[in-house]
Amino acid sequence: MAKLKVTLTRSLIGRPQTQRKTVKSLGLHKLNSSSVLPDNSAIRGQVFKVKHLVEVEEVDE
Repeated sequence: MAKLKVTLTRSLIGRPQTQRKTVKSLGLHKLNSSSVLPDNSAIRGQVFKVKHLVEVEEVDE
């Protein structure tokens, strides 16, 4: 099953509260922190909402 590695690449300073909560729900805290998440439609929707702040790559585990 494929998984997604999501990395926070841009700062949350000045971003709306909804985007901050979305980044936190993805398990990202500091700049350049990464999280490996299952590849499903809910996670993809969250990533799409903050696509300008994160970098995504597919990993196999």
